[in-house]
Amino acid sequence: MHEQPGRRMNRIAVVGLGQMGRGIARNLDAKGLLVAACDTQPAAFDAAGLSDRVANAGADIIFDQADIVLFAVPSTDQISAFLTTAAPPPDRIVIDVTTSDPAESRALAADLAKGGVGYVDAAMTGGAAGADAGTLTLMIGGATKNVAACQPVFDAIAAKAFHLGDIGAGHAMKLIHNLILHSSFLATCEGLRLAERAGIALDSAVDVLNAGNARSFVTQVRFPRDILSGSMMARSHIANLEKDLGLALDFAAQQKARVPFGTMTRSVLAEAISAGHADTDFSHLFPLYEDLIDRLEDEQ
Repeated sequence: MHEQPGRRMNRIAVVGLGQMGRGIARNLDAKGLLVAACDTQPAAFDAAGLSDRVANAGADIIFDQADIVLFAVPSTDQISAFLTTAAPPPDRIVIDVTTSDPAESRALAADLAKGGVGYVDAAMTGGAAGADAGTLTLMIGGATKNVAACQPVFDAIAAKAFHLGDIGAGHAMKLIHNLILHSSFLATCEGLRLAERAGIALDSAVDVLNAGNARSFVTQVRFPRDILSGSMMARSHIANLEKDLGLALDFAAQQKARVPFGTMTRSVLAEAISAGHADTDFSHLFPLYEDLIDRLEDEQ
């Protein structure tokens, strides 16, 4: 198969059928693009509820099934491990939607390029709900011809897609995005705990924030949907946020940038993990907030 620059490649496979990959796979399937999928957990394929024409393909054959393979796994480490058992033939493209160090993205891309395989980092935001709805926002890095070839994938899974530059640009932007988002979430928790102490009803305080200049995704969506509702289901663990902040701080150090707010945010998340909350849904950071700050102050 020798694709012409910009030609669209319409046989797609997904590796990783967890919280994000499941929704991505379903949306690709609904568009008739998905031909194969797999996950390290055998039950995940059946749980995804994909159509009968989608093959449950192992690492040894998935690149024979698909032109483009999208990896919805924790990091580039899992992609590299997968590729040790499934060397893709030339002219395939790997889409990496993980949250990863841009330097590792570029190293992985360089290894793939030796075999004539393209690579696109397409970091995502929108959470599992956005993956389910096909309304993700994608931050993309890669060669223009490869990004163009992947456009059918982006159209199926995202409401917005930004091509930000060469390989690694998407992952860099995701780390910056998460640095701001997670710090904003904890700042909002802090302010709303103060509102409660002042005798202001939490739902009223959130309404005021959303009518003023302090509004954000955190106040407009996260608090009403995941906290005020009582569901406490933001669909990601505190350990994932701490991992994101660690990557962001390492990236900032590489850029010789100072990020004190991000450093403080990571310290709170690390304290939550130390307190045994690594696998707790991160919406619980709101009720836990003051206890975590007390713990940090006791350690100083």
